[in-house]
Amino acid sequence: MAERYGAVSRRTVLRGAAVAGALAAGPLSSATPATAASPGRRVAVFGGGVAGLTAAHELAERGFQVTVYERRALGGKARSIAVPGTARDGRPDLPGEHGFRFFPGFYHHIPDTMRRIPFPGNDNGVWDNLVAAAETRFSRVGSPDTIAPMGRGTLWTSASDFRQTVASAVATSTRMPMSDAAYFAERLLVFCTSSDARRIGEWENVSWRDFVGARAHSAEFRILLSRTLTTLLVAAKDDRASTRTIGTMGEQFLANPLQTDDDGPLDRLLDGPTSRMWIDPWARHLSALGVRFVTAELRGLTVRDRRISAARVSASGRETPVDADYFVLAVPVEVARRMWTPEILAVQPELAAMNRLDVDWMTGIQFYLRRPTAIARGHTAYIDSPWSLTSIAQNQFWPHTPLPGFGDGSVRDCLSVDVSDWEQPGILFGKPAKECTHEQIAREVWAQIQAHLKGKVDLHDADLHSWFLDPGVSWDAGQGHNVNVDPLLINTVGAWSARPQAHGALENLFLAGDYVRTMIDLATMEGACESARTAVNALLDTAGSNAPRCRLFPLFRAPQFEPMRQADAARYAAGRSNVFDTPV
Repeated sequence: MAERYGAVSRRTVLRGAAVAGALAAGPLSSATPATAASPGRRVAVFGGGVAGLTAAHELAERGFQVTVYERRALGGKARSIAVPGTARDGRPDLPGEHGFRFFPGFYHHIPDTMRRIPFPGNDNGVWDNLVAAAETRFSRVGSPDTIAPMGRGTLWTSASDFRQTVASAVATSTRMPMSDAAYFAERLLVFCTSSDARRIGEWENVSWRDFVGARAHSAEFRILLSRTLTTLLVAAKDDRASTRTIGTMGEQFLANPLQTDDDGPLDRLLDGPTSRMWIDPWARHLSALGVRFVTAELRGLTVRDRRISAARVSASGRETPVDADYFVLAVPVEVARRMWTPEILAVQPELAAMNRLDVDWMTGIQFYLRRPTAIARGHTAYIDSPWSLTSIAQNQFWPHTPLPGFGDGSVRDCLSVDVSDWEQPGILFGKPAKECTHEQIAREVWAQIQAHLKGKVDLHDADLHSWFLDPGVSWDAGQGHNVNVDPLLINTVGAWSARPQAHGALENLFLAGDYVRTMIDLATMEGACESARTAVNALLDTAGSNAPRCRLFPLFRAPQFEPMRQADAARYAAGRSNVFDTPV
């Protein structure tokens, strides 16, 4: 196997990341010295990921004095991760990442924020760094692959037309029998014509596997439209994923063929490393707005008179108090729920339900190649891979920051791979990814991809320069398995009732993160951004501010189906099924 870069201890990686964060935060903080804030205007934001940076951005634009406390590095799971020790001859380290970025056209909150982040030479700021992927490849072992264009689809005008359009699209882009494709189109029609009440009251509590009746259909149906769809979207098993979540995503991808009201093409990505093209310009812009950044970890919250009276953070082994008028908690769900003391739960008891929320792993590995690869002009899904792999070859999309400008200069491409299933045995070692060493993970992922592409696309061992696994995954030799400090929220059946609102009874505490209730209802950058905007709006209400509220964007719903959704509300109230939900 090729050389592994970053083969260092977990402690060393985290120390390096913390140092990088401190170096980034230092200049940002010193560029805008702290000044005495007006009474009632000081906000402490804990977490420097997409949610925390969004909250800081919106608040700073409205005149609040904001300090962001981040324990590791700005950008959170969305940041680039420099591969330690790879810089040569004045070139920077190779860019690694938690997982490749994906900006669907139905995202609105993130693009709106991007337009307000200046970028040299761009009229529309960072937003102009988004580029469209032309196609998606669905790769199978030992059989021809399907390459689906990512352009606009055919307009439909009625329920019957919808069935035919979706069924044809599914059948022609897969090897599925038309009968199965038509059945799936019918099930999607049921969801799209369901009222909000039914979506929350019924489909939230039904698994996707049961909703689509996967057991009664072909293997291709079960693999693609039940298992693969849920694993790739939310890293969840189809027997646990909420129909409301998966159906909502299907509504965005398939029920809007002309991309009506979308921000852009269906599949987009950045034209360079994430931090260089988005996160770093964002941090510089926030610094110019007066935001301060501090490298520290939140350790606890103190309650007095139904308010947070102070927070405690730890930096360099020393714990210090944080005083502010308002506190925005923009840390991941597994961190947030550790903050809920008996005193906090006595005021806001519904937060205890967050212990029912599940997290799982969706984590990236990058393979650096000595030759460009031409797998697809977009993302590739490896349908038969036991670890539910997807990838994208990045250099083709990076015209301004080509990979030969990094590392030792010999890397010509980067195959960035997301590993979505860490529980299934692999094809080389017969073990799930969680039980494989990092070297075994790299060899296993490489082998699964090669097995899919054999005889179709050349991907030789000699092409492999090196690889880099997300440092959030660390090998515990004593326990014989991996530990992941960056898991992903999973929208399981019934999870909506355990997810909190952005604001509750604690007057000056606001929650931001993809676990907070949002319209997109998916653990994504878009969900983090939307939740932060919701939290800021609640803060503005609490503060009695007359500043404009943050804009919130609804998801697409086909207007042709609105009369049916209204009729379905009455049917649901009367205990009747959706009009299209007929027994098979």
